[in-house]
Amino acid sequence: MSPAEVMTLLILFHHSSYRNLKHFYTQYVPKILGREFPHRVSYNRFVELEPSVLMPLCAYLHTRRVTSRGIAFVDSTPLKVCHNKRIPRHKTFASIAERGKTSVDWFYGFKLHLVIDDTGELVAFFVTPGNVDDRK
Repeated sequence: MSPAEVMTLLILFHHSSYRNLKHFYTQYVPKILGREFPHRVSYNRFVELEPSVLMPLCAYLHTRRVTSRGIAFVDSTPLKVCHNKRIPRHKTFASIAERGKTSVDWFYGFKLHLVIDDTGELVAFFVTPGNVDDRK
């Protein structure tokens, strides 16, 4: 799969009503988008390809930003890197990921902060360690 295809599927996943990437990729994509993505790789390989498109995806999102024309809304969502029980053994993001708290529970990872305007256009986005306060 090309990087553009991986990025497209990731964006489509976030615009879909699916809450689980595996179900989206293994159920929705083959049935509905099979002709558009004829050279699909296995789900495991797709997950391996995801990190390679992080920088191009961020660059694309940066080009989609607009200047705020009025009211802006800020929200954040956790980006969990591992289950809470695995925190002591986690090594990949050990130096930059942090433990944070949502309104529901604790997590280990990062926070994605989004700022959108009243028309739903992206104004800004930030990825911070999980312990950064949303108000900052």
